[in-house]
Amino acid sequence: MKSEAKATSYWHILTPDGELVNPDDFDFTGHEKLKKFVNYEIHKSRAVDKIPPHVELMRRLELADYEPGSDPGNMRFYPKGRLMKSLLENYVLEEAAKMGAMEVETPLMYDMNHPTLKKYLDRFPARQYSIEADKKMLFLRFAACFGQFLMNHDMTISYRNLPLKMVELTRYSFRKEQSGELVGLRRLRAFTMPDMHTLCRDIEAAKSQFFEQYNMCINVLSKIGLDLSDYEVAIRFTRDFYEENKDFIVGLVKTVNKPVLIELWDQRFFYFVLKFEFNFVDAMDKASALSTVQIDVENAERYGIKYIDSDGKENRPLILHCSPSGAIERCIYALLEKANMNSERGIVPMFPVWLSPTQVRIIPVAEKHMEYAEKVAGEMDCRVDIDDREETVGKKIRDAGKDWIPYVVVVGDEEVNGDNLTVTVRGESSPNKPANIKMKVSELNERISCEVLGFPFKRNPLAVKLSARPRFV
Repeated sequence: MKSEAKATSYWHILTPDGELVNPDDFDFTGHEKLKKFVNYEIHKSRAVDKIPPHVELMRRLELADYEPGSDPGNMRFYPKGRLMKSLLENYVLEEAAKMGAMEVETPLMYDMNHPTLKKYLDRFPARQYSIEADKKMLFLRFAACFGQFLMNHDMTISYRNLPLKMVELTRYSFRKEQSGELVGLRRLRAFTMPDMHTLCRDIEAAKSQFFEQYNMCINVLSKIGLDLSDYEVAIRFTRDFYEENKDFIVGLVKTVNKPVLIELWDQRFFYFVLKFEFNFVDAMDKASALSTVQIDVENAERYGIKYIDSDGKENRPLILHCSPSGAIERCIYALLEKANMNSERGIVPMFPVWLSPTQVRIIPVAEKHMEYAEKVAGEMDCRVDIDDREETVGKKIRDAGKDWIPYVVVVGDEEVNGDNLTVTVRGESSPNKPANIKMKVSELNERISCEVLGFPFKRNPLAVKLSARPRFV
């Protein structure tokens, strides 16, 4: 934070053809979201002066809410929200494992007077929570770096082990963000962050890993439900790094095939020489960083991390910091905000099927159809529930819409006596024009199976029958 206050930023737009343009001279036609992001970044307008749309949605969908009994920025998650969080956590960890990352676990709190950590804390003088125990001053971690780097220090590492990756899903990391910035799930003081660190032999290996992880982050966000059109890219680096690696930087821009925001410094104020973030811009024109990767040239020396090279000599690795998705809570915020903006454009809002707390809802027309509804539910290979409440069929259908249920099956005489179900497919519907498709139970199972293939699965912790469920909000 001290360094950040001294750093002078030079802002540019970098196009896929390698042209570096001053933001004042750039034609933002067709890139309105980028313009909002540039304005947000340059003017540093962080405070939130009204409630963003996702706050009402997270409560109405019974995902999460404020916890008045805690510090601001610490949330409660209801069963549906916890289910979504768990699925996202498992997915991101599995993607990191596919990259060769070893999952570890490290402490939540550390000694403020530990000689190495004390130097590190000087960079973040106002962000940590501190507590006193046994005459020691401790701080709650704001990232997994501390524990992983201390672990790296104690390891015996050969050049043959590089690149070496470790990942931890922190539940939680803690940052004492300014109260005016805390709203909903966008910015929290306690958050769940996937933190992956990669030890690399040299700058070329680091650049190779950076590019690989850059592409991984694009893929991870896409599978979560956030495409390249949903976020803006910021790439930040020192002037020296840019002069020596222009083609590499332009290659990053060509990968996303759209102009990106560049922040350039004359000298290195931070521990990294290169960093990118994917930034979601919400309905209030506020930007929030999701995925990020950084090339760290400082902390291997600070923590005494070393590896034995092929000549038997000790060397310092370079370290990549990567969060494939950004904070898990922020992913949910982005999905809710995107759904709200889609709704305003006449697109039916919904979550990806693999993330939807209920994937199929069965609505019996009358009590006599209940047995068949239960039979169909028992044959489904997904998260299914039955709306058995004493309400009209019309209200049940409307409520399923308000709950963003991907597949809604109304069971009446025709379904009981026939072979087909009438399924309302939310992903193919438009406002006031539901897409109703006839299909067998096996066909519905197959359709959902294809949509969730490769993603983690968890059962819905709530009762199958809606009448048996408590209300959380």
